[in-house]
Amino acid sequence: MSNESIKEVVKEKYGQAALRVATGGSSCCGPAAATECCDPITSNLYEAGQTSEIPEQAVLASLGCGNPTALAALNPGETVLDLGSGGGIDVLLSAKRVGPTGKAYGLDMTDEMLALARENRRKAGLENVEFLKGEIENIPLPDNSVDVIISNCVINLSADKDRVLREAFRVLKPGGRLAVSDVVVRGQAPADIRKNVELWIGCVAGALEESDYRLKLAAAGFEAIVIEPTRVYRAADSRQFLAGAGIDAGAIAPLIDGKFMSAFVRARKPHPGLRPDILAR
Repeated sequence: MSNESIKEVVKEKYGQAALRVATGGSSCCGPAAATECCDPITSNLYEAGQTSEIPEQAVLASLGCGNPTALAALNPGETVLDLGSGGGIDVLLSAKRVGPTGKAYGLDMTDEMLALARENRRKAGLENVEFLKGEIENIPLPDNSVDVIISNCVINLSADKDRVLREAFRVLKPGGRLAVSDVVVRGQAPADIRKNVELWIGCVAGALEESDYRLKLAAAGFEAIVIEPTRVYRAADSRQFLAGAGIDAGAIAPLIDGKFMSAFVRARKPHPGLRPDILAR
């Protein structure tokens, strides 16, 4: 598929997810299962204590594969950007972490998700939050303007990951941090998965192989690259998900056993005035 075709499918899928949430359902399972997500990749990522002060619709709209706000070091006064912010859960959590002297941006290309996120911001009563419309391949922010970039299972959806990482590098300040959750592959995945659009949208088929992820980050200019597994998916986890996508789960599931994982991906933009050992602290 072309880049534009992938973007249109992503917009449609995530737009439908936002509309389901707005009408009382959850992002992945529809109105009959508003409290339980059927996808093992996106389920049970946030603790109740984290989300107790976040609007329920922000939680239900989550389609991530991790919890970057729990893993990223966010400090008061910093500027944070969430790539592919969806219903806004990670932006709202980040805004609380950076406090009133900080700023949390969310970037999304889907009108329905942006409308939902802005309503969630209103309900949360947070003034240091702004949601921007745009694509993660073309971030609408100036060079060297962001302290931390987070993202939750979105970079894998892009057909031009090199450009995404170059853009992330551009907008980060010197010494700025990339701290994203993403699906990562260990070893080769079956071609059938790579070609299946439903799995692409479901945060599987667009995933980078671990070594490729490291190479692309380095090529964009990043240093101090770390990829830390947070959840490894077994064949049993994938059967219901694959069956729901109209795929022969019995044939495909054993081929992906243990090869796909959610991971916390960290990297830094070099700072010419500081040693790497100081930046790592």
